[in-house]
Amino acid sequence: MEPWVKFYREKQVERTLESLKKNRFEAIYVPDAKQAVEEVMARIPDGATVGIGGSVTLGQIGILEGLKGRKVRLIWPIQQAKNEEERMELIRKTFSSDIFLTSTNAITEDGKLFNIDATGNRVGAMFIGPKQVIVVSGVNKIVKDLDEAERKVREWTAPQNAKRLGRKTPCAETGLCSDCNAPDRICNIYVTLAKKPIRTNILIILVGEDLGI
Repeated sequence: MEPWVKFYREKQVERTLESLKKNRFEAIYVPDAKQAVEEVMARIPDGATVGIGGSVTLGQIGILEGLKGRKVRLIWPIQQAKNEEERMELIRKTFSSDIFLTSTNAITEDGKLFNIDATGNRVGAMFIGPKQVIVVSGVNKIVKDLDEAERKVREWTAPQNAKRLGRKTPCAETGLCSDCNAPDRICNIYVTLAKKPIRTNILIILVGEDLGI
């Protein structure tokens, strides 16, 4: 990384961490994915029930493979469900998990988490239900404000996710958001966590790498 890029990223991370803490979130920075996994694992006791929200980031850093060797009860609807009925049952169980692991679509420099979801299970479990939520995010997801966050997710993240998930949407064909009304649309629920929810503890781990979409 060029020194001026490194300088900019460091200052951006400093601003964002400070803002997240002002908004009552617990937030830390780690330089790489390996240390991110170590931080997560250190916070998961043996015997815990661990719910997983859909996340490219968690797959990239290898945390899911690490959890399979731990003495925990893993609830991972996307991987474990054999049909839609089982998937919905597992989704419900994630809301009562001890630890819920996920990522976020965007983090603003003034300390807000912004997400767009299709069904709402991922974003819902981020603010009510689990005893502890751990959000792992690459620094590439930091944006200036909520306007930029929504633009990024709708124009950049969502078309790629729609393609990745095999959705029958216009953006999966063109790469452009048309604010469609397709049954397979994934941009159905918009959620901003402006402050720490009263009854949910949230740890945000910012990783000094480009992760996720």
